[in-house]
Amino acid sequence: MNAPNPILDVWCELQCPDCRSALDDLRALRERYGDRVELRLRHFPLEKHKHSFAGAQAAEEAFAQGKGWPYVEAVLGRVEEFDRKGEPFLVEVAGELGLDAEEFDTALVDGRHILIVDADQAEGKVIGVTGTPTYEIGGELLHGGKSQEGLRERIEAIADRLLAERA
Repeated sequence: MNAPNPILDVWCELQCPDCRSALDDLRALRERYGDRVELRLRHFPLEKHKHSFAGAQAAEEAFAQGKGWPYVEAVLGRVEEFDRKGEPFLVEVAGELGLDAEEFDTALVDGRHILIVDADQAEGKVIGVTGTPTYEIGGELLHGGKSQEGLRERIEAIADRLLAERA
């Protein structure tokens, strides 16, 4: 009777330069653990970024269409362009990745993912998320807003401990 895989929640927003800095760590964690640790994108749109709520909805649509992480990485990799162009940029990136761009446009208009984004943001506030990126694994909250320094090592130490406990 194996316990479920550990979950690493990544509280993020697609208009956040600090989240872009976290991409290398996220790639490395996904490479190291594969499906042994479930990496979940959680949304924490910040008011100072006017397109962040739309970005969160677009990310959910990308996951719904099966290319969530590639989409998140593509948008974060071009944060300045997202700042400048806003919502049309989200649809543009979807098209570049071969996703249904028209469906993206519709999803942003009809708000089908708003409840997920709202729920994530509310949960984040309850557990103490104040900025992005913030990580939660094994009940520990790790804030990465100012510096990513040492965070990956701390996440790996917790993940390794959790994996050892369930073996």
